[in-house]
Amino acid sequence: MTMEANVQVNVGNARHLGATLTESGCNFAVFCTNAHAVILCLYRSDTEEPINEIPLPGKTGNIWHAEIAGIKAGQYYAYRVEKGDGELHSAPVEKLLIDPYAKKLSRPVVWNARQYSHDSQFMIPKSVVINEDDYRRTIQRPNLLPHQRVIYETHVKGLTQLRKDLPEEARGSYSAACHPLIIKHLKELGVTTVQFMPLAAFMPEPYIVEKGLTNYWGYNPVNFFAPEPRYGREDALTEICHMVDAYHAAEMEVIVDVVFNHTAEGGEGGTILSFKGLSTEQSYLIEQSKQGRLIFSNHSGCGNTVNTASAMMTQMILDAMRFWVDVIGIDGFRFDLAACLGRDPQHFSPNSGLLRAIHQDPLLKNCILIAEPWDIGPDGYQLGSFPPPWLEVNDKFRDTVRAFWRGDDGKTADFATRLMGSRDVFVKGNRHPNSSVNNITYHDGFTLQDLVSYAERHNEANGESNKDGHGHNLSANYGVEGETTDEKVLSLRERQKRNLFATLLLAQGTPHVLGGDELSRSQQGNNNAYCQDNEISWVDWELNKRKQDFFAFCQYVIALRQQSRLLSQVLMKDDSFQRAVNIKEINWYKPDGSDKASADWQATHNKAFGLEIIGEPLPNQPYEHWFIGFNASDNDVRFNLPMDEQKGGWALRLDTRYCSLSEQPQICIQRVFLQAGKSLAVFSWQASGM
Repeated sequence: MTMEANVQVNVGNARHLGATLTESGCNFAVFCTNAHAVILCLYRSDTEEPINEIPLPGKTGNIWHAEIAGIKAGQYYAYRVEKGDGELHSAPVEKLLIDPYAKKLSRPVVWNARQYSHDSQFMIPKSVVINEDDYRRTIQRPNLLPHQRVIYETHVKGLTQLRKDLPEEARGSYSAACHPLIIKHLKELGVTTVQFMPLAAFMPEPYIVEKGLTNYWGYNPVNFFAPEPRYGREDALTEICHMVDAYHAAEMEVIVDVVFNHTAEGGEGGTILSFKGLSTEQSYLIEQSKQGRLIFSNHSGCGNTVNTASAMMTQMILDAMRFWVDVIGIDGFRFDLAACLGRDPQHFSPNSGLLRAIHQDPLLKNCILIAEPWDIGPDGYQLGSFPPPWLEVNDKFRDTVRAFWRGDDGKTADFATRLMGSRDVFVKGNRHPNSSVNNITYHDGFTLQDLVSYAERHNEANGESNKDGHGHNLSANYGVEGETTDEKVLSLRERQKRNLFATLLLAQGTPHVLGGDELSRSQQGNNNAYCQDNEISWVDWELNKRKQDFFAFCQYVIALRQQSRLLSQVLMKDDSFQRAVNIKEINWYKPDGSDKASADWQATHNKAFGLEIIGEPLPNQPYEHWFIGFNASDNDVRFNLPMDEQKGGWALRLDTRYCSLSEQPQICIQRVFLQAGKSLAVFSWQASGM
């Protein structure tokens, strides 16, 4: 190794973990337990050739540190550790380690068994010293109220990889994801908030790479701070900051999916990339096996579970979140397998140290916080357990709405509960009306097009004999499995898509749209496309007439929600969470116009009902009175609509029987409406003379 002479090394300090520029150089500090020595390795920034190895002379508790004179932003570095054999997973000194506090990596982490087998320095990317002030901007954030939010989940690469009117060299990058054409599409659709799948640096699992596939989704982090270099073209950190700025300039929010529940190092026998080499037992949850051995807890299904209850990891997660908010500029987080955040240490508590720390943090407490409220550990299903102001992904909404529109028996009562914000889970007085993140589709499942095209999953391309992914999808193919030219089947599929999407947007809560659903994106029946970095997962922007009609429908329904103070947020007198009230009455009807009694809800074959929403008259607000008819049966149903005290009639605002908005008639009826089978109809009261 080439060694540079006359390197000035001072003890430095333990105040700030990571690499922090000083007046004379850079202070390096890293948390490491049970080590004989921690060695800072410096590399050239052009060739990654080694320059120097410097044992850190300072140690404060478990933090090793040094100040190195002359170091500037752009310096490449990594660590090696000399340890004994006392830890669960002791790292050999030849394993090069990524700084857990690295804000930038020199390149993506790519698994290479040959390069990893001995000295891993050629496989491991180098951490990069940065000056955070070079990236920090004055951030003008959108000022959205919770009920105005419509979330659009997407993948930063898949969103643009097939967009032919973008520069080819930019497709799949941060810069392409904020191209004016992309933002124009999202604004025209009507969404307010883009939720990106993981953007932190990750590594595809070795077993996937060895099958010739990759981890496309990115739920396998190696670092919680550094943006993923795969999506950058020159400087990923600069480019992701510009992407966030572009969305803010368009008055849109940015949420990032974060994975604080496990890392790419896996369990016993897994790779040593960073945490395992520095502080295994503080980084990961450890438990005793039935045989008495210490093993990694696996509440994530990925081999290890982050020990979010340890002081070191709590601090690191909070620091990482602050970096993404304060420097990169995002507006919030969606937490993958968020039950892990509340494990204190093994069992979930809504008052866990990490959750309480987030709530009191002056920078984080006002961010958008969305929990995927489960993991696979003990008592892992925690829907409804997160305290305000958390939002929670609601799988009960997904499953009930799918089953109702598929025509399953006995789902009507539960469907009505989901429509009104799932108040059996998010109880009035305790949780915000928009606490439920409603979804029909998510990245880990069928797309909307596939939900109505396939009765079974088709994951053969994943190389696991079609055994991976959910088997319980509540989907249907309506006569033909997969693609077809049968117009009758295609027509019914399109109607079902309209029913599902309209229900999503008309239900109380926060709607979550899977990116590409508005374009009728298909994954060819694959409901677990985590390893498909190809046309199976990428958004197809080519639209025929049928797809164009559905996109226009999606635009219309989102606008219908956004233009109404009632359809986006019902504030009732018996809900003490907020003092505001905008509802005078909510009534439920049988198709014959009579009130729906308790026994009617439990009728097995009852699949048609009406919902009336009467707004409280408010100063300077238009009067609102809505009726929504739901008919999941195969037969047409004659609805007797309620009457209003004012003179007028019911104006048809939406009818999902029509494949195109241009076919929907502009009618105003007084009393009786024949509603088609498998359809949803929306009316608003129109007073005479208006």
